[in-house]
Amino acid sequence: YRKFATKVHESLRFMNAIGVDTASPSFTKTDFFTAHECLLLPYEQALTRMDSTTGRWYDCSSHMLWVGERTRQMDGGHLEFTRGIGNPLGVKISDKCTPEELIEIIETMNPQNIPGRLSIVVRMGAEKLRKNLPGLIRAVQREGKSVLWISDPVHGNTRKTENGYKTRDFEKIRAELRAFFDVHDDMGSHPGGVHLEMTGEDVTECIGGFSDVTEETLGNRYNTFCDPRLNGAQALELAFLIAERMRLRTGLPPIE
Repeated sequence: YRKFATKVHESLRFMNAIGVDTASPSFTKTDFFTAHECLLLPYEQALTRMDSTTGRWYDCSSHMLWVGERTRQMDGGHLEFTRGIGNPLGVKISDKCTPEELIEIIETMNPQNIPGRLSIVVRMGAEKLRKNLPGLIRAVQREGKSVLWISDPVHGNTRKTENGYKTRDFEKIRAELRAFFDVHDDMGSHPGGVHLEMTGEDVTECIGGFSDVTEETLGNRYNTFCDPRLNGAQALELAFLIAERMRLRTGLPPIE
């Protein structure tokens, strides 16, 4: 982290030296977009509006919506609802999804095969991902489907400790991310994104990483009301690990 941050700092100093205004909005601001699971259909329907200029329907509760692993049934209401809106969409899949089922889901949610319309969010655990993801990618490539592949390395690695805390192991999260990159390297496909549950706060909800959270210290700052989150240090550590892997994919040398 320190090496990478030093490189960024040196680059900004160089830009300042040659007259680039690093206080301009292009350096200090960014666009961001919201996304959430399309779970409660009455809520989503109540916030759906027709665009008066195009006549298309959009769910105004979020920019992007995804359908979860437990609600993606082909005859269910969630796929039926999302296929009728113009938002970017996602669908979560686990090792239970077959290649044939995935193609059917893609054709339902993105029948016109519009690039960027549909993201496939993979949540399996490292071992199952290495076994199952290649077949799914192969089917998508064979059928010529346009999808964005995203890794969700947290939801497939949730467990309960002996003292009753729901937690996730940082090493298993990192192992699934590494498997995700490895498979895409082997298949000639592109790892397009990462889905994490995280907070900038110094919580103790996930085990491991440089912050050295253990099962014994989980109770110190276990503040979540739902799922365990990576704390700020763990999330930052993971972000730099991803950045380093992306450098290798683009042929850049590791930061020394």
